[in-house]
Amino acid sequence: MSSISSIKKIGVVGAGQMGNGIAQVAAQSGFDVVMYDIRQESLDEGLRIISISCERLIKKNMMTEDLRKTIIRGISSTTRMSDLSDCDFVIEAATENVELKLNIFRQLDETVQKSAILTSNTSSISITQIAGVTRRPTQVAGMHFMNPVPLMQLVEGIRGLQTSPETFALTKALAEKMGKTFVESTKDMPGFIVNRILMPMINEAVYTLHEGIASVESIDQAMKLGTNQPMGPLTLADFIGLDTCLAIMNVLHDGLGDSKYRPCPLLVKYVQAGWLGKKSGRGFYNYAAVK
Repeated sequence: MSSISSIKKIGVVGAGQMGNGIAQVAAQSGFDVVMYDIRQESLDEGLRIISISCERLIKKNMMTEDLRKTIIRGISSTTRMSDLSDCDFVIEAATENVELKLNIFRQLDETVQKSAILTSNTSSISITQIAGVTRRPTQVAGMHFMNPVPLMQLVEGIRGLQTSPETFALTKALAEKMGKTFVESTKDMPGFIVNRILMPMINEAVYTLHEGIASVESIDQAMKLGTNQPMGPLTLADFIGLDTCLAIMNVLHDGLGDSKYRPCPLLVKYVQAGWLGKKSGRGFYNYAAVK
């Protein structure tokens, strides 16, 4: 595979908030998309969210009805990984769990045509480690989209130790074809760029709450007005998912071995309680109460 013109069909693994957003943007860019998930219910929900997202963009005059129809037609869904076999490029967007991702890449390596590039949307896990479980490590790279994918401009590109220049160049070209700005993380280090900076800030916000320094509302208001952030760190954590935040902090702590990355005990307790943020109806804010 030598140029962006050779990429016709894109596989997306995972129909959650990242996967369905990536599928939407890929289809919008003219690619045939196959969205895979192990659960039909997740696929149905993912397709529903794509439809809602398109309707919102139409109302904001950011999308035409014809483009919406093109996107919907361009995405097929499946619970069979074998349906990804003829994809030219695959983007994995499953839960941020090391063993899960390694298992997925083992399966993708067995299933998808040998010429295809395999990428991960991981926000913190080593691309070198992921590539190492495949028989095509030179064709594996990191492609970290931001949430919500249809609106956020950035894609972080991560080279594994084994990633070839050709694979990385095509990953960059694909991101740009999808209308994104591609920023390279020059080292495959835990957290890469964004989460190496963002997650410790969120974790410190949780510590600020845990230690009784300020309320949830005061922490968010202070950071919004004091640092001109569009949303406070605890609101953002709820939006990302507290389980995802905890998983990333664990990767940072384990991978870098520095106590400054130790997850706040309150973050751990919230996840244990099932208070995962907006997606569960309860996190630092109670979303069920405002429905």
